Amino acid sequence: MSVRFLTAEAAAELVQDGQTLAVGGSGGGLLEPDALLAALGRRFRETGTPRGLDLVHTTGIGDREGGGMDHLAQRGLVRSVVAGNWGMAPAMSAMAVAGEFEAYNFPQGVMSQLFREIAAGRPGVVTHVGLGTFCDPRVEAGRLNDVSPQTRVEVVELAGREWLFYPAFDLDVCYIRGTTADERGNLSFEQEGARLEMLAIAQATRNRGGLVIAQVKRLAKAGTLDPRLVVVPGICVDVVVHHPAQRQVVTHEYEPAFSGELRAAASALPPFPLDARKVVARRALSEVVPGDVVNLGVGIADGIASVAAEEGRLDEFTTTIEQGAVGGIPARGVIFGVATNPEAILDQAAQFDFYDGGGLDIAFLGFAQVDALGNVNVSKFGSRVVGTGGFVDISQNAGTVVFCGTFTAGGLDVRVGGGELRVVAEGAHAKFVPAVGQVTFSARESVARGQRVRYVTERAVFDLTARGLRLLEVAPGVDVRRDVLDLIPFDVLVEDVRTMEPGYFQ
Repeated sequence: MSVRFLTAEAAAELVQDGQTLAVGGSGGGLLEPDALLAALGRRFRETGTPRGLDLVHTTGIGDREGGGMDHLAQRGLVRSVVAGNWGMAPAMSAMAVAGEFEAYNFPQGVMSQLFREIAAGRPGVVTHVGLGTFCDPRVEAGRLNDVSPQTRVEVVELAGREWLFYPAFDLDVCYIRGTTADERGNLSFEQEGARLEMLAIAQATRNRGGLVIAQVKRLAKAGTLDPRLVVVPGICVDVVVHHPAQRQVVTHEYEPAFSGELRAAASALPPFPLDARKVVARRALSEVVPGDVVNLGVGIADGIASVAAEEGRLDEFTTTIEQGAVGGIPARGVIFGVATNPEAILDQAAQFDFYDGGGLDIAFLGFAQVDALGNVNVSKFGSRVVGTGGFVDISQNAGTVVFCGTFTAGGLDVRVGGGELRVVAEGAHAKFVPAVGQVTFSARESVARGQRVRYVTERAVFDLTARGLRLLEVAPGVDVRRDVLDLIPFDVLVEDVRTMEPGYFQ
């Protein structure tokens, strides 16, 4: 098979009206085919084509500032989008909420596994992931607006159990990325901080008769690549676009500690200031048992590894993140998805196989809303769609789940020091609400599974019971009635409340 080497603009001309385009990559520029997305967006602005594309991507792609999928956030270009996360592309998210096109949000793990099933010619993914959440067709069917039909997910019964079935679909073209391509189209990933599902997307597109377009930073002579570093073979690649300015992630041209080329000293990591986020991370870390396999989610939970490094506890447990890194210290902020000093980098679908089967001892995840039943929302708030990412897959399957967040949001001001916490100004937005805006974590399903669940804030800690939330601890310096219970619009069980360790606050 002959591989063509084209410019990004020439590659954009290959995408036709009405086609299904799969895009690989993750937030913050991780494995993002940025030159391809930018060229396609320019083509539409200049010519009005291609129109009516069906877009599919596993997780959030972008930088929250107009990059990634936001290049394609143009009226008429998109007919539908199925995505695991929307938060990195706010313009595309806003169009989805406004009903500009059909829009769906499915779990990130399911999306990554779905490409593998399509590659193998199987009918789709049958899984327990999503039951009882907004992905369940008896709830919202993963739909983000009223123009989206309820046809993307089904409830099925198999072996005496209920499951969700996410059907396969056709693929006409895909955008993927690697570090180096040789003359035969083999793609190596030596400077990447993840592998994601690039191989599965390429195989699925190729086996469905579609066109595989790959962006790379470097070109090499045929036969010179180390075969152990080749992730996507040339038999699955049709077009290569050379982009010498390609960055590893948006914040770094290349950080060798992300790819595993070298190990960075822990002293090189930025210090974590003493504030509400650090208090939450310290208290959450106390839930870890030596030997645990841990998942750290994006947001406030991603600081737990930094606190563990400061306290000399990082060697007691093994961190993982859904994009595929095992070990190391997950990066924080927009480039969440890479890790400093990983021990292994797996395909994303394989990481989720491990999660779905119960491999996680404990997971630390953020929360935006918690309600009277203990349900959690992180995916949709009014007119804003962030999406679930790997939250549904992880929260349903870890043995213990610790939800981490500040007690209120939007201007919260607390003073931490001297072994206590003082609330100076309350946040404008309540996070404990009578009913969540969207069920990303189903408390009922969790209780039925016998899962252990904690909710950790800077001033109070709760656990989940069959009767709802129970208050376990409050911070020293906090008035339990004024600063906690009076701010929760539902009854909380209060039994033998303890004081949080003063060491968290100094």
